[in-house]
Amino acid sequence: MSKKAGEKTKYQVTVYAPPYFGGQEIGSILATEDPSRVIGRVIRTDLYQLTGDPSKHYLLLYFKIVNVKDSSASTIFYGHEYGREFLRSLVRRGSTKIDGIFDIKTKDGFHLRLTVMAISVGRIRRGKCKSIRHIMKEIVTKAGESLTLDQLSQEMVLGKTASDIFNLAKKITLLRHVGVVKSKVLKIPDWVYSGEKAEELKQEA
Repeated sequence: MSKKAGEKTKYQVTVYAPPYFGGQEIGSILATEDPSRVIGRVIRTDLYQLTGDPSKHYLLLYFKIVNVKDSSASTIFYGHEYGREFLRSLVRRGSTKIDGIFDIKTKDGFHLRLTVMAISVGRIRRGKCKSIRHIMKEIVTKAGESLTLDQLSQEMVLGKTASDIFNLAKKITLLRHVGVVKSKVLKIPDWVYSGEKAEELKQEA
């Protein structure tokens, strides 16, 4: 059947996770007239879909489309968060929740805002909360300074960042859970869209 006059051409664009999260298909988007119009769109998935591990369904991931070639869209990590039900299940009576929100910059120029949470086994005093929050800030700031976005995002999502915080904070008090419960990219460097700096950073690593 021929296309009606004035009807816009539509393209099915397949979206892929970045290589550092497996590079597999994570969805598709219908684009009108020009496939590149989907650049800037954000796709949500979860760690279960990427790893096949059902225990990871609570961790939501966001990827932003930064390039389209033919009908394939490539993405970068754009943030993550714990699912609401899982987050709610962590907080129990008789414990203390320590939150910290930190703005950091990665080695390759991305600005992020991270929310870190620790749950103590019992109630603790304000001084200990302050000390734990200081450890959180120190670790995530140093991680940003020494890691690229792809490295940092893996460490946050797979638990290394939380483990580093836990190993220091447990000297202050007993902890039941530590996690980077949310992250969001606030600023994307210009080189992401041109790709010019990617090879340079690989050589420096």
